[in-house]
Amino acid sequence: MTPEHNLLSSRINAVIAALALVFLYIPIVTLVILSFNENDLTTIWGGLSVKWYVAVLDNSDILRATKNSLIVASVATALATAVATAAALGVARSSSAHRGALEGLLSLPLLVPEIVTAVALLMLYVLSGMPLGLISVILSHTVFCIPFAYYPIRSRLAGLDPALIEAAADLYAPPWKRFTRIELPLLSPGIFAGALLAFISSLGDFVITYFVAGPGSTTLPVYVFGMIRTGVTPEVNALSAIFLLLSIAVIAVAFLVGGRFGEARKEGQKS
Repeated sequence: MTPEHNLLSSRINAVIAALALVFLYIPIVTLVILSFNENDLTTIWGGLSVKWYVAVLDNSDILRATKNSLIVASVATALATAVATAAALGVARSSSAHRGALEGLLSLPLLVPEIVTAVALLMLYVLSGMPLGLISVILSHTVFCIPFAYYPIRSRLAGLDPALIEAAADLYAPPWKRFTRIELPLLSPGIFAGALLAFISSLGDFVITYFVAGPGSTTLPVYVFGMIRTGVTPEVNALSAIFLLLSIAVIAVAFLVGGRFGEARKEGQKS
């Protein structure tokens, strides 16, 4: 291709990318702007006001749902990350004949539609006589968060130099010390990335939670769904804007911690 064709192609790609970004972010920007709307009607601008943010913070039902969401996401993330770390180590140390089957089973929750997983879990709890509540939600979130935590850890583990573990074994280091002193520090960026993905996935899940949540265990996505069934209000916009800010904060922390991990790794390589 001629340089003119390359230039035209790059400009077309840039325009397409810009349109995609506009299509993605314009609704989000509009939502944030309308969250400051003075008017009770979302679509009619009545001036700037923060009264809807005050209303959100004064709404005990929203605070209770937020508390449930944070409890479920935190506990499910801790459990899923621990299981994913153990699974990644087990798969890496297993024979090549079983490795593909194990990784296929671990990735299955990502491939199965959430509605199928939700109905299956609901049937399991009903048949076992387990009451629906926070425990059922936490267990369900742990199951579908495991693949999100597993793959970053598995990728990080695949990049580790096996000579480090072999050298520690040659020096008669027991398995638990090899794990705590060598593998765990080197895996920490992957563990952090996996935990972050699991936390965000759990915090925003609606389908599975809607099926397995019982009285008093309503999470924020389920509560917001109940709010918008009667019409979108600026209070919903304010609540969404707050969670958008929370997501940005989590991403900023992830980049900050990831940058520190990278700097520490470079310093370790230099030394």
